[in-house]
Parts: sequence; structure tokens; C-alpha cells
Amino acid sequence: MAPGSARASMAKGGGKYRLIIYEYMLNRWWPMTFLLAMFIFLNIGVLWGAEWYFLNPAENPLPILSAEGGIVMLAIGGICLVFSVFLLIIRKMAYVQLFDDHLRMVTPFLRMNISYRRIDRSTTAQVFSLFPPKNLSSWKRDLIAPISGSTVIVLHLNAYPLPRAALRLFLSPFFFADNTPHFVLIIADWMRFNTELDSRRSAARTPVRKPQPGQRGTFGLLDDLNRK
Repeated sequence: MAPGSARASMAKGGGKYRLIIYEYMLNRWWPMTFLLAMFIFLNIGVLWGAEWYFLNPAENPLPILSAEGGIVMLAIGGICLVFSVFLLIIRKMAYVQLFDDHLRMVTPFLRMNISYRRIDRSTTAQVFSLFPPKNLSSWKRDLIAPISGSTVIVLHLNAYPLPRAALRLFLSPFFFADNTPHFVLIIADWMRFNTELDSRRSAARTPVRKPQPGQRGTFGLLDDLNRK
């Protein structure tokens, strides 16, 4: 691969590392909203079916569903169904991606770039050590239980790229273990991510040496030879 092509490839960013916490969270939510939609549709069908079956309203043991009420219930059921499909689609769309000078974090509700200059260091930890089950509410404990033994990457920052209050509003609470500036990244392939992060940060810190005036660079010499 030519040097120019290599630089262009790196500029496009590396692989995408899935933030699996969102997959676990949304896998709990979308079935509930889907079942709610099916329950609403089933109720509408039973009530309207009973009206059709019992031609005499006095013989119908079930409540009478008006046309307006049926439309409202259909709308609510439709919203629940669409929301379920939306959650099902986005559950695997959260990821982090490394570029030459920054890290990109994409979640269902937030997309931001974090400059490597903001990252003081990165460390590894276990989920259960950062989020002890005894300190969690019941729903958080149930959510994190399947991955409590997983290894995560902790990015220790000099400062947040956005106000902490805004980040807490749009990010999962499992991005924050304490009150210091940091992000907890629960990702699928933490070892490969950590290796690539160290490599990219080291490259970003390495100064680029500019050729002295009157001195011909390597690429210029190769270009001259190619032209000959």
C-alpha cells in the first residue's frame, strides 16, 4: 500500500467496538413494549369481535368499545410497536471508534468526539469492582449481572468534552463509576481496543519532523525517481 493510501485509511478511523451495555439494556426493554403493543391489539380485536358476534348489545358480556376509543387504542398500540422496532434496531448501533487524534463515541442518543489530549490514561477493571452489586438498585443489579465479570476500559480524563450533567442525561449510568472525569467503556473486544488506543495515542504524541529548507524529503525523492 502506498504511503498516501495508508494515511487516508487511518484518517477514516479504525474498527468499531460495540458498547455492549446498550445491547443488554435494550434487550430488556424492547420485548416489554412489543408485548404491550400485542396486548393492546388483542384487546381491540376481542372487544370488536364480541360486538360483531353478539348482534344484540344486551347479550354482549364485554364492554363496548367506541370507534373513537378504538382509534386511540390502535394509535397507542402502533406507537408501542414502532418504538419496539426502533429499540430492536438501535440496540447494536452504539460503538466507539478510534481515529488519528480523537476517539468517537456513538450511542443511541449522543454522538461526540473525545480528543486524545483529554485522555490522561486508560486502565482496565472488572465490572463488579466498579459497580458493586450491593450499591446498585435492583433493576441495575439485574441488568449488569450477566456481564459483572467482564473486563472494561476506564478512560481517565483531564476534563469532560461536555458538561457532566448533559452526559449523565444522554449516557447510561454505567459510563460513570465515581465523580472523577472518566468514562467506563464496556465493549466486546477490550484487548484489541486497548492495544489500538495505545498505538494511536502514541502516534498522536509523536511530533512530525518537518524537512529543513533545501532538504529533500523521502517522498519527494521517490516521486522524482518515479517520474524518471
